[in-house]
Amino acid sequence: MSNDSQLVRGTLLLTSATIISRILGLIYYFPFLWLVGTKGAALYAYAYNPYAILLSISTMGLPLAVSKFVSKYNALGDYRTGYRLFRSGLVLLSLTGFLAALGLYLIAPIIAPMFINGSGGGSGNTLEDVILVIRWVSPALLLVPMMSLVRGYFQGFQSMGPTAVSQVIEQIVRIVFILATSFFILKVMHGSLATAVSLATFAAFVGAIGGMAVLIWYWLKRQKDIKQKIAESKNVQLISLLSMYKELMLYAIPFILVGLAIPIYQQIDTFNVNKALMSLGYTLGQAEDIFAILNQTSQKVIMIPVSLATALGLTIIPAITRTFTAGDQVKLHNQITQTFNILLYLTLPAAVGLGVLSYQVYGSLYAMSEVDLGSYLLAWYAPTTIFYALFTVTAAILQGINRQKFAVYGLIGGILLKIAFNYEFVRWFGGKGAILSTDLGYGFSIFFNLWIIKKFAGYSYRSVLKNSFRMLVHSTIMGIAVWLVKWTFILWLPGGKERFLNAVITLLVGLVVGIAVYLWLGLRSNLAVEVLGNRIGFLKRKRNPKAA
Repeated sequence: MSNDSQLVRGTLLLTSATIISRILGLIYYFPFLWLVGTKGAALYAYAYNPYAILLSISTMGLPLAVSKFVSKYNALGDYRTGYRLFRSGLVLLSLTGFLAALGLYLIAPIIAPMFINGSGGGSGNTLEDVILVIRWVSPALLLVPMMSLVRGYFQGFQSMGPTAVSQVIEQIVRIVFILATSFFILKVMHGSLATAVSLATFAAFVGAIGGMAVLIWYWLKRQKDIKQKIAESKNVQLISLLSMYKELMLYAIPFILVGLAIPIYQQIDTFNVNKALMSLGYTLGQAEDIFAILNQTSQKVIMIPVSLATALGLTIIPAITRTFTAGDQVKLHNQITQTFNILLYLTLPAAVGLGVLSYQVYGSLYAMSEVDLGSYLLAWYAPTTIFYALFTVTAAILQGINRQKFAVYGLIGGILLKIAFNYEFVRWFGGKGAILSTDLGYGFSIFFNLWIIKKFAGYSYRSVLKNSFRMLVHSTIMGIAVWLVKWTFILWLPGGKERFLNAVITLLVGLVVGIAVYLWLGLRSNLAVEVLGNRIGFLKRKRNPKAA
């Protein structure tokens, strides 16, 4: 197999595994919420948000940075230098992982009061519960950083299989453990909610064991070949470990910081949403219901279109890097335009659809008993789909044109705005205030990134704006059609919108009608062919009938 074929195969494999892992990570949450409720979801968020930040710092840029480092020296015939980094990195990360796990365990009593006040008045969670779940998630930090290093080392050999398989196995083991233990404790043993959620957070460690077992199997299978290449190394670079780690961090830091965006925004909400609401007279239990919807349930829903859109749009980013390096300005502009077009073509109708069908979406996926509040906040959250996706892609484009430091500057500016306005926005607007402050922060970061792209890539947004207006018109027409379907079913179906089955039926029919209308409009106007024609088979043939 040629190097190019191997790279394409590996990239497709890794992308597929990432999408599968994300979809599994979204789907499991629905039965988990049915088991633990919004109170349990809030408790889960208290532990998982600080863990996600520490995890992102220790792993987000590590596989990519290690693979870039190893690949660079492997290309020179120097397999020994990459192996030195790998071997010393395992020792270093085992130490830092232990310290991070110990640190999170020890500071749990310190950070828990930052999330909630009191002892669970108004049916809320107690400080003891929050401390418990934070401590149970900490062991995962022992293994996950080392697992990321091993994945990056394999990727440096253009071998994506170990990463792909270990990601999926890790997620499956984690999900099975979460659902099995939660069901057993709550429904069989009739145990406490805190115990069930604690084991759900501990599942991150159990999943890591499964993922690491896969990587160890791959290592045992391939170590003979790897060690032979190391023994035959040439052009060995005599560089110190300190220099190696410095080079590694230069690769990793921009990816780490950009990857921290969503966990940091969630953590800001964790710090002050409950407190801001309680200052308005909400009980802790009422505040936690809103916090859980903001931080867990609604966000899980909006991440579905974000994940699919960015996965498709970001496949062109490596090509942007190559084109920018080659200095082909015309091709670079076409690739940036294509990336924006794909992203907006998918996220604009998704945001409109979520807004129109928010009641049916929330009621079908979660509890009908909480559908009024949940669907109200989900409707406000729907436009954030576009902000999340645009930030991810604009940051990636900046990385592609070697201006990644500006993505970090834009992120920092957005976070400062979120911090400055979040508490007061919640006091002024209630739960949706946290969403508005998120939109404000992301909006700043996106406009800053767009300005930097225009400045350093010489890019004009005229074509994107023109197509975006067409997409918005199509999405509005689609939204009206879905709205008519929704109210027709609400009026005609026995029991109205309050019945679970009615919500499911309305959602399914609304989705079918929405997709059909949007696709029909896209085909009639040729917009779908212009945006997706090179990626979707029948659209490609429509663009070029002679190819059929």
